[in-house]
Amino acid sequence: MMFKNKLKLHIINDKNNKSVSFKKKIEKIFPSTSVKKSNLIIIIGGDGFMLNSLKKNYKYKKPFYGINSGTYGFLMNKFSYSKLYKNIHTAKLIEINPLKMVVKKKNNKIVKSIAINEVSILRQSKQAASILIKSNNKIIINKLISDGVLVSTPAGSTAYNLSIHGPILDLNSKKLAITPISPFRPRRWKGKIINDKNKIEIKNLDLLKRPISAVADNIEIRNAKYIKIQIEKKIKFILLYNKSNSLDKKIKIEQLRKDIHTN
Repeated sequence: MMFKNKLKLHIINDKNNKSVSFKKKIEKIFPSTSVKKSNLIIIIGGDGFMLNSLKKNYKYKKPFYGINSGTYGFLMNKFSYSKLYKNIHTAKLIEINPLKMVVKKKNNKIVKSIAINEVSILRQSKQAASILIKSNNKIIINKLISDGVLVSTPAGSTAYNLSIHGPILDLNSKKLAITPISPFRPRRWKGKIINDKNKIEIKNLDLLKRPISAVADNIEIRNAKYIKIQIEKKIKFILLYNKSNSLDKKIKIEQLRKDIHTN
């Protein structure tokens, strides 16, 4: 049993009717308490709401249990009113370190953010981006002309990364995926999988003509000049998943689906 003491939940819900309804049902069993007094944070919403809530509340160092009230809900659990107590007590624990993004803007201002799924480098005008990419001070590609590039964690490898045909990473692979977005030159560059201990550096080669944005999940920093990306070991998210459908199981299912479509 994961929780030896009485469950003390702090519930965070999205504003849509489904999320509000789920919260009311849960509070019939477990009245919500303050985040500081809680021993588990329940997040009710979709994947985007989950990501935002994790970033706002990781400082409390509590485990999180997401309940899907959105469309896809890859990072979430399916809601079961009758099995909620059992699902929480038998849940599988997953620990995730986010990416840390440090951006130097065109005006040399430094902006920092974290990303659980991915950091996306995107063109912000009609002109394609022109960027140099390094990993641990070694050049991966000296000039990539594309709509951008994406650096994905294993947890995020089935999200935006998968939609641009990036590799799906096992949750415990200790790898990061660097995947180009609509590459023009070199046209057939498929990206690279690197060790998650590596530090990635991305430089805009044409600030004046080809501006780019750096996006940490959904936090956008415009007019990026230089971007540094690496795993942030000081921050750890503890996520709980129903034993029957844990996050690593979901990822393996997506890997199988991709293999079927590829063959």
